[in-house]
Amino acid sequence: MTDRRAYRITGNVQGVGFRWWTRKTASALNLRGTVRNARDGSVEIEAAGDEDDLSTFEEKLRQGPVSARVRELEREEPGNGSLPEDFQIIR
Repeated sequence: MTDRRAYRITGNVQGVGFRWWTRKTASALNLRGTVRNARDGSVEIEAAGDEDDLSTFEEKLRQGPVSARVRELEREEPGNGSLPEDFQIIR
């Protein structure tokens, strides 16, 4: 069964490779979705896949890559639009 989740990550998360790390991490877990930098300095993520894989992904997002400092991870209501078949960085 496919589940869908959306996140907003705040802290020192832009300009530190967070989006690239997110794409690599999500792809390794066979998730599909998107990641993008928001204007307010946060990172926005939407992901879909197996519930267990999404839970693992969320745990990893709370840590982030070594170059980042995650202050807060907020779960948000996922959108209704379609997601790509892979995991993509949106610019």
